[in-house]
This record gives sequence, C-alpha cells and structure tokens, in this order.
Amino acid sequence: MVEIKEGLEDVVAADSAICYIDGERGVLSYRGIDIHELAEKSNFEEVCFLLWEGRLPRKAELDEARTAIGRERAVPRETLSLLATLARTSAPMDALRTAVSALADSDPDTRDMTPAGNRRKAVRLTGQLATLVAAYHRLREGKAVVPPDPGRPHADDFLRMLNGETAQTAAVHALDIALILHADHELNASTFAARVTAATLADMHAAITSAVGALKGPLHGGANEAVLRMLKEIDSLDRVDEVVHAKLSRKEKIMGFGHRVYTTEDPRATHLRAMSREVAESSGVTKWYDMSRRIEKLMNEEKSLNSNVDLYSASVYFMLGIPMDLFTPIFAISRISGWTAHVLEQYANNRLIRPRAEYVGPAYPQPYVPIGAR
Repeated sequence: MVEIKEGLEDVVAADSAICYIDGERGVLSYRGIDIHELAEKSNFEEVCFLLWEGRLPRKAELDEARTAIGRERAVPRETLSLLATLARTSAPMDALRTAVSALADSDPDTRDMTPAGNRRKAVRLTGQLATLVAAYHRLREGKAVVPPDPGRPHADDFLRMLNGETAQTAAVHALDIALILHADHELNASTFAARVTAATLADMHAAITSAVGALKGPLHGGANEAVLRMLKEIDSLDRVDEVVHAKLSRKEKIMGFGHRVYTTEDPRATHLRAMSREVAESSGVTKWYDMSRRIEKLMNEEKSLNSNVDLYSASVYFMLGIPMDLFTPIFAISRISGWTAHVLEQYANNRLIRPRAEYVGPAYPQPYVPIGAR
C-alpha cells in the first residue's frame, strides 16, 4: 500500500537554501536569518538581495540593489496600454497575471537563460510588479498613471504611484515591513507552482505567471480579503462575540487562524499585530485593530487556534488606505522576491518535477464497448 499525503502535506519535494521554517517552534528565517531580526533591522531591498544572493549585501551592493530595482520599475508603454484595457473589466489578479505574461514580449532578456540573464529578470520583475498594481488601480479609477521614481525606496514609491502623493513615513515603514514578512515562505502553493514551471525550463515570466495564477486562489492569497470582509460584517467591537459565536455554531471557518505548517503562532503575525496597533493608534481609529484582537482572543480560548499572517495584515492594509481587492496583488509585490529566488535556485540544479498519482479508477483491464452496444 502506498501512503497518500493529501495536499502533499509534509512531503519534502526539494532541497532549498532559501527559507527555513520550524512550525513547532514558530521559526521563520530567510537564508538562516530570523524573520524577527529582518523585520526589525532590514528593508525590502536588502531582503531581495539576501534571497537572490544567499547573503546580506555590503553597503555598496545594497545601494546598487536599490538603484537597480528602482530603475526596473518602469513598465513598457505597450503593457500599460494592455493594462488600460484589462482595468475596464478584469479583477486585479486576473489583470496582473495577464500583464506579467505580456511583459515577456518586451523583456530584453526573455530568451536569455543564463544565470546573469535570469538574475536581471528577477530584478526587473520585482520592480515592475509594483508599477503594474499601482497603474491598474489608477486606470480603473480613471486617473492618470503615476510614473515610477527610481530614486525612491520600493515601498515608498509604490504608495506614491498608487495614491498620487507621497505617503507618511509611518505608512511607508509599515508597508516595508509587510513586504519583508511576505517575501518568502518555502514551498507554498504559488512558489511550488513557479518551481514546477521552471523545472520544464520554461522562462522566468512563464514561471511567475504560474505563481500569480496559484496566488489568486482564496485558499492561498485571498485570505486577508476574507478577514476584512468579516471585520466589516461585524463592524463594531461590541458585536464581535455574538458574530464569532454564531459563525462557530454554524461551523463556518473563521479566516486568519491556523496554518498548514505552524502549530504555534505564525511569527509573521507577531509583527503584524504590533503594526496594526501602531497604525491604529497613530491614526486615532483603533476599531479594526480592537476587533481583530478580540477575535483572536476568542479563537485562542475556544478553539486553541493561533492567528496567522492574514488576520492582522487585513487591518494594516485597510488602515493604509489600500482597497481590499488589492491585498492579494500586494502580496505578489512582496512574494515576487521569493518566487524569483526559487526559480533561480531551480534553474541552478534542475530536474523535471513529475510526481505520480495513486490510481483509484476502474480495475484494469476494462473492455472497450463498441458505440452501438453501449
């Protein structure tokens, strides 16, 4: 008998030097550096370099990485024209998936599968995804696209391109930390999809398009949208207990809790909880944080479930003025760093990923019945 692991749970499918997770101890690290240290001391561009190169950059290297990502935020006019068409009818993740695929047509390194060429594509896609998401939002609202400013940090420039004005320092800092926390998470669904595609020696744009498609699913990238919908449904702190108990009695899933990997608190939730509180207190509106905290307390007490990355990222993004349907695209703006790192790693030691299935159909052999006798 073959033991089937539903959803490939706990199946080790690859060696990787990028991300280490200990679900029992609540540990997440990039290249061996604890996520708590990175969230407290680093920035998104430094984390990108770390994921791609396997080490922290020296100052000159960090300056070059920041310059390169800024320079590559520019998106070709043809892609923006396509995005203008998509913005009329397409949902954000659908538009992003199509636009990422289209970027391959204008990328000067599309057919260059050398390590250097793929590294350039990793930098370029990391810069361009932020511009695509911001431009899509501006276009669907009938506003002019704000061109990127290559001299600005990534989080800062994204908020400026999105809203048309320079964001407050606290907002930029909060988004930068969120980008760090979401940058990689081992072989999650979208990263695995990217590696499966890359393993066929398809180009990087094809691999990232696969990743965006996987991220679209509500069981992966859309959970924090569901959290915010729940918070809006509850709408006030004094209704939390009533609504949560009603949902539990109907056996409805409370989004933002539990994780396939972590049996203790998701370490990313630790920082997002603090960020949610800080953003709430700085704005003077603590309602969304207070509701999230009460829901978390109830779920801890009644279901022994810990919050995951989605519970507090929902209130953080909402308080930053980011539309709910852009939560998942912003996830992609961060995770592109991890996706590309994994694609580079896959190319470096490639073998086609081709698992087997346990056959459970009709017993062999079955006769072929002519159509007239059926």
